[in-house]
Amino acid sequence: MKITRRITIGIAVLASASVALTGCGTAGGESGGSDDAVTWMAALHTPTTPEPGGTIETALEALSDTDLEFQWIPDASRDEKLSAALASNTLADIVTLPGGGITTVVRALTSGQFWDIEDYLDEFPNLSQIDPQIIEAAKINGHLYGVPAQKPKARYGVLVRQDWLDNLGLEVPHTIEDLSDVARAFTNDDPDGNGKNDTTGFYDRSESFDIGFRSLSGYFGAGSVFELTDDDDVVVSYGTDAFKDAMEWYRGLYEEGAVNGDFVTVQKQNQQDGVAQGKGGIVVTGLFEAKNYAALAASSNPDGPMSWALINDITYDDVPRRILSDTNGGMGGWYAVPKTQVKTEDELRKVLGVLDSLLTEEAFSLMTNGVEDTHFEFDEAGAVTILDQTLWEQEVQPFSSSRMSETIVTYPSTLEYVDEGNEKIAENDEYTVVNVAQSLTSETFDTRWTEVQQDIRDAYNKYIVGQLEMSDYESVIDKLRAGDLGKIEEEYTAAYAEVNG
Repeated sequence: MKITRRITIGIAVLASASVALTGCGTAGGESGGSDDAVTWMAALHTPTTPEPGGTIETALEALSDTDLEFQWIPDASRDEKLSAALASNTLADIVTLPGGGITTVVRALTSGQFWDIEDYLDEFPNLSQIDPQIIEAAKINGHLYGVPAQKPKARYGVLVRQDWLDNLGLEVPHTIEDLSDVARAFTNDDPDGNGKNDTTGFYDRSESFDIGFRSLSGYFGAGSVFELTDDDDVVVSYGTDAFKDAMEWYRGLYEEGAVNGDFVTVQKQNQQDGVAQGKGGIVVTGLFEAKNYAALAASSNPDGPMSWALINDITYDDVPRRILSDTNGGMGGWYAVPKTQVKTEDELRKVLGVLDSLLTEEAFSLMTNGVEDTHFEFDEAGAVTILDQTLWEQEVQPFSSSRMSETIVTYPSTLEYVDEGNEKIAENDEYTVVNVAQSLTSETFDTRWTEVQQDIRDAYNKYIVGQLEMSDYESVIDKLRAGDLGKIEEEYTAAYAEVNG
């Protein structure tokens, strides 16, 4: 939702001398909080910790009608501190747990330490409106062990040099076939007009298998790492016909020089620099990156800044429009409630009420921008300007990683491509494809997936550059299926059947 009106936290809220303390009777418990407060073990991604009782904390307390005590966990020591707190039952009433399938987190959530909150969500006006697909993505083996931290579901797309398209008289591509033609033209037809054979189409990097090409494979119909067959078997997407069709297509472009030949060794910064220097004209990346590429190019070549077409609707053959999620289906983690701290359903409802009150525009603005006229101001178009960067970094920025959702408000921007990128990312929601195994558990996955995926990644790289043939790649998949990969697929299939039986 795009907001251009002002969101103002009233003076009475900020100056409130006393706040109704309606936290849990057991809140704090062994974690050392006061009997009245709701304690929150929150992630800290900044060098500084806000002062207790500061402006933002006080305003959040007023919005939630609760005394809040934040226990900040620096990101660098997150795993160690969370593991210690889980083992010693010294948790807070709310525990911020990261997403991404981290084994220790999944094991903790499925250990019985945290409340399954799904049946309570309908009692709250904001929690009940969480996107059902995000709810499903946040479940583990059919259980919702915390309020999901919400993110955009799919942020990726294809960035194509618009100025090069214009130079060559080409239209913006919206199909794989047209994208292929553009890649070839960018390679062979001197799109920058310098008379040299020094450009390519796709400018990829070493994470091709995990990021760039993976996103492209989705257009062919491949799933997001794991997918479901017609017989309800969970299988790895890397072995499907759609994924292999995409590999054959991409290798063909590579052989024609339409993919940079050194992509296997190119790191992200090298990719960004290469694109800014005009080495390639197509990048598969986050749609939010267009502004960064434009800024980088302008700083290195102010007389000839590049322009970009942002594309989020590439299709192939008769495959319906789709985009693979790069954010676990919009699920950025959990705000989990431990049973050791919050012991009754009434106490759980109080904690969920706090979280519900923070799933609002007012709370989002506080935790994103701060207090209007103190930390930021709106211009006439509704764009945000930070008034004091140092003050904002000290008092506001630490709270941004505790926002219930990143998508409550989208503020207009004065930077080129930001609004367009945000609009297209929002459009992606309708077409997002999520990893079907994300909400399932597999012991073999926990212990062996890193090695399995690396073997497949190596085979992919060797196939694209011509060191392996497709039969060799298939042999790698078959060999892995005879071992750990086969166990993973079997365990996920059994878990899916148990949840959906």
